[in-house]
Amino acid sequence: MAVEQPLRSPDAPAGDRSRIHDIGYRGYDGPRLGRGYARRSLYSQSLRGAYGLGRSLKSKVLPMLLFVVMCVPAAIMVAVAVATKMKSLPVDYTRYAILMQAVIGLYVASQAPQSVSRDLRFKTVPLYFSRPIETSDYVRAKYAALASALFVLTAAPLLVLYVGALLAKLDFADQTKGFAEGLVSVALLSLLLAGIGLVIAAVTPRRGFGIAAVIAVLTISAGAVSTLQAIADAQGSTGAVAWIGLFSPVTLIDGVQTAFLGATTSFPGGTGAGPSTAQGAVYVLVVLGLIAACYGLLMRRYKKVGL
Repeated sequence: MAVEQPLRSPDAPAGDRSRIHDIGYRGYDGPRLGRGYARRSLYSQSLRGAYGLGRSLKSKVLPMLLFVVMCVPAAIMVAVAVATKMKSLPVDYTRYAILMQAVIGLYVASQAPQSVSRDLRFKTVPLYFSRPIETSDYVRAKYAALASALFVLTAAPLLVLYVGALLAKLDFADQTKGFAEGLVSVALLSLLLAGIGLVIAAVTPRRGFGIAAVIAVLTISAGAVSTLQAIADAQGSTGAVAWIGLFSPVTLIDGVQTAFLGATTSFPGGTGAGPSTAQGAVYVLVVLGLIAACYGLLMRRYKKVGL
């Protein structure tokens, strides 16, 4: 009867009983799709997760509820406009997101931590970077996914308003122009709020802390700016009202669309309180600077986390 002899290294000691076994391992011979595919997959997975798709029923409730809450007022306005044959919509396209800022802020607070906090908490970020994906790929995918989710949330009611305006036989050219201006406005708002929300959420792996921090930052900044603007207007310092608006995300977008998109300002004091063209240029620079700063801070954060 043949006896299996152990394979021994020539340099091994005489008493060494080590064996080498062939376990039948085969290397992967399939297609390697690379960084682009990984980045797109992470983007689509994060975008779906922002609305609870592919997750439990409990995870779908809040984002879907907020989406419905965003669209219902627009549907009611459309119904009223069609039934009463109004000559214009009750709310301008550029004003809708400003009026619904509380709902938008709640969505950012709930979904920004969901996007990044779990990866930090369960330490899965280094696993992403062990594959052909780099820090920039991860940050871009997460940033683009949350910004896209916010754009869907804010653009959907504008689409409802636009379709309703056409059904009410309002002027096609005016409605199309207003709709396009509204899309530009909510696109900037989505990029800005997505960046701010992700930067805050990426600081802590605790989702609850991230939610509270995002709500606090958005609520306190908006409340403080509104209060200071009201005080400045009451004291007759109308020139200061526009400059104070630089310190809150929503008032930043309000200032940009007032200066360049023909929107009616929500600043105290009426139309004259809105930023001039020169001040509007400063608003645009601040918005773009904040978006770039958020991206840079996320890159810095994940370069450390991925180690």
